[in-house]
Amino acid sequence: MRWLKFTETGKTSWGIVEGDKVVAVEGDPFGEWQRSSRTHSLSDVKIELPLIPRTFYCVGLNYLKHLKEAADKAGTVPAVPDRPEIGYRAQNALIAHDEEVVIPSFATEKIHYEGELVVVIGKKVKHLTKDNAMDCVFGYTIGNDVSERSWQKADRSLWRSKNADTFKPMGPWIETEADLEQMETIVRVNGKETNRFATGDMIFGVVPFLVELTKYFTLWPGDVIWMGTDGASPDIKHGDVVEIDITGVGTLRNRFVREGQ
Repeated sequence: MRWLKFTETGKTSWGIVEGDKVVAVEGDPFGEWQRSSRTHSLSDVKIELPLIPRTFYCVGLNYLKHLKEAADKAGTVPAVPDRPEIGYRAQNALIAHDEEVVIPSFATEKIHYEGELVVVIGKKVKHLTKDNAMDCVFGYTIGNDVSERSWQKADRSLWRSKNADTFKPMGPWIETEADLEQMETIVRVNGKETNRFATGDMIFGVVPFLVELTKYFTLWPGDVIWMGTDGASPDIKHGDVVEIDITGVGTLRNRFVREGQ
């Protein structure tokens, strides 16, 4: 099932995507809901963020190729993590499918994307085990972890390099039936493929992160975990359109524009 948050004629609703149509729903997927009689063409509605997470978790270096490329750029030996580690991102950076990523006018040319699988939590949990961890997963969506690399290199934290306004596109919907083992992530810039990798080929998969997280934190319905990326990005410039396709989930598309141009 594909859950979509959409706006049509000024009203924002949850809906279920069926082919090229969306069926409006009364209620929400994390509580009680029922289908309504209202249907719309998917092309006629404004796709909104699937949700605003209570807590926005993210995984850093979780794919070997990405880890090696990061080490090569730094002139260091790749250090494969021996345990799952987690970070955070800012809600203010979130934008929806087809909304524009705004590059600050004073940013450098080192603007990069990262196509990521996003895990959406469906219920309140703590102290998960490897046997029950997946029970809390409601579904999956797609994220684009945009970074300004010169800021990332200059700062001791990621406060501006990854959390500037519009730097975290997410969407277009939540898919509840996707198969991690069959997923492939494909990234295109202006229609040309620039990156492709097996989505599930992670150093640490979804289960280890859920187990580690819930040793310390309660997860709540609507929390999200961005699972990292593989490969590298070209420098993205004004006018470029980045599409991230994940098998069985969908395609997230956003245009990049430089402020003032």
